[in-house]
Amino acid sequence: MTADDALGRLDDDDYPAYTMGRAAEMIGTTPGFLRALGEARLITPLRSDGGHRRYSRYQLRIAARARELVDQGTPIEAACRIIILEDQLEEAQRINAEYRRAAAEGEPPAES
Repeated sequence: MTADDALGRLDDDDYPAYTMGRAAEMIGTTPGFLRALGEARLITPLRSDGGHRRYSRYQLRIAARARELVDQGTPIEAACRIIILEDQLEEAQRINAEYRRAAAEGEPPAES
């Protein structure tokens, strides 16, 4: 991978650009909190060639949401479940909107 390729990937929300320490610093938490989110299977960081956890911006947004819930007194397991359910609801609403649009236009719905 060239330097230009690497720089271009930094705009990719799914590119695992952040080390555990940097990720924890960015969302104002500890590496242990990020490990706990991984153990709860809310986020699964990629591993570098050396085996170190690497996080994407998308994963950091999820972790920041979990931190908000935990800071409000929600147990971490419940916070993870809430976020998973919110994500599933958002996806179901998106699919439902596609079906409604297709029905209104008299088209068959797109396969999801």
